[in-house]
Amino acid sequence: MGSAVKPALDVPRIDKGLDDIYVKETSICYVDGQRGRLLYRGFDIQDLAQHSTFEETIFILIHGRLPTRQEFAHARSILAEARAITPDVVRLLRCMPSDAPPIDVLRTAVSYISNFDSERDDPTRAANMRKAQRLIAKVPTIIAAHHRIRNGKRIVPPDPSLGGAEDFLRMVTGRKPDPLSARIMDVALILHADHSMNASAFAAIVSASTLADLYSAIVAAIATLKGPLHGGANEAALRTMLAIAKPEAAEQYVLDTLRNRGRIFGFGHRVYRTYDPRALILREYARQLSELRGQEDLFRISEIMQETTVRELKAKQIYPNVDFYSGLVYHLLGLPMDLFTPVFAVSRVSGWTAHVIEYWDDNRLVRPLDYYVGPTDAAYVPLEERP
Repeated sequence: MGSAVKPALDVPRIDKGLDDIYVKETSICYVDGQRGRLLYRGFDIQDLAQHSTFEETIFILIHGRLPTRQEFAHARSILAEARAITPDVVRLLRCMPSDAPPIDVLRTAVSYISNFDSERDDPTRAANMRKAQRLIAKVPTIIAAHHRIRNGKRIVPPDPSLGGAEDFLRMVTGRKPDPLSARIMDVALILHADHSMNASAFAAIVSASTLADLYSAIVAAIATLKGPLHGGANEAALRTMLAIAKPEAAEQYVLDTLRNRGRIFGFGHRVYRTYDPRALILREYARQLSELRGQEDLFRISEIMQETTVRELKAKQIYPNVDFYSGLVYHLLGLPMDLFTPVFAVSRVSGWTAHVIEYWDDNRLVRPLDYYVGPTDAAYVPLEERP
């Protein structure tokens, strides 16, 4: 056996997780973890959630400003018309195993549709912005169509006259949602549209930095989103609430979990040291939906979990993040749990594409270093001489 490298006196600092490492300048998204603020292009998420729509938020992220009325109508029309998927994509979805995770199906389908985009390898900014619009428009249709297929139901084609969020719920459930549900879905998509240099956005940037096409970058982002440490926490949080079942059991569950050094899903964040502003918005919508659906106990469980966890972990500044309430909201909207992560992608593809297009304005290949600590004098023995 060869000997290991002796540690040098100037051993480099290893930044696992790349904590506090800046990889690019951006004007897209700002997260103020101390004050609990989230800005898209300077616009506060609170204002966008109250007044804007997902379609307008897409325009803001991609173009960097508010649209005029004419620009908004045009952009909305382009997105609506681009929602449709071709018969060959439907055939691909029908070929998928019925038990295939929807996020895996989405990743495969996005890779597949790239082969039919005549502008796929056009590197110009204008072409990439058009590709971004097509990706943003088709992702929800792909998810909804596959969901219907795997359940043996008729595919519901998109309706260009409807807003994207409302149409997505309609394509998934087969019925037009009530106005409150449609608006809540729209706000949920706004809230998840971007969140600075998160793991999936960074994966997209790494891929894009090689000058791979936009579709390849988004496939990388979707693959990264699949991980339970990134896109799956809301599902885990909802499963916990459903398992607790009764409000009177919620406090003891939290206390027992913390005592046993377990994890309360949906709490804590790498950036926020106070309440995640997105969680505060979804909390109110969860309350409204729970009353509308007659599931007040489930919301009460979430409230007791939040109160207990924040109280017990006050010294560590642990607060609920967006995942704690988003799963509950999606559940009350009638979405199955294994669609929660794909729904994340429905929204976040707008942020991913914005970051990639911005990065290409001043591209540099992402090539970090690793510090070698293995052997340096291992002796090779020919195969015939080995025992």
